[in-house]
Amino acid sequence: MKDKKLVAVERILDNYLEMNNHRKTPERYTILKAIYSTNGHFTLEELNEKLSTDWNFPVSRATLYNTLNLFLSLRLVARHRFQGSTKYEACYDNNNHCHQICTMCGKVVEVKSPEIDMAVENMHLRRFRKDGFTLYVYGVCSACQTLMTKRKKKESEKKKSNTE
Repeated sequence: MKDKKLVAVERILDNYLEMNNHRKTPERYTILKAIYSTNGHFTLEELNEKLSTDWNFPVSRATLYNTLNLFLSLRLVARHRFQGSTKYEACYDNNNHCHQICTMCGKVVEVKSPEIDMAVENMHLRRFRKDGFTLYVYGVCSACQTLMTKRKKKESEKKKSNTE
């Protein structure tokens, strides 16, 4: 499946570069392969590190930034601005998805929700063709909830021992 997806996104890039008389550089294709071999979200720094260490293909920050902007315009990559950080993800054939974001630790989890997909699909919008959606659900993850409960319990025990 990943091979078919990579062939499809490389074809999109090929077509764009040929139609706009741009060069087919090894940097563009290696960055694309690195992105599509990554599961989930990544930062610019994480991608740069992956290219340097895993692929032994260091590129300048400017090249990486400009290439990501090209991929964003081709809708091969999606950009998300989560709490205090910008993350990217491969998005070919994944236009509809939901994220749950913990407001305490910043953890981001992608969530599948057929009900939301169906609701958006059935939504009628005037003079507008839907291509996809991203939904962000903010809250507190179970790990942070546990920490908060432990802290509150400790504080109440401390207050209780101080009043006795």
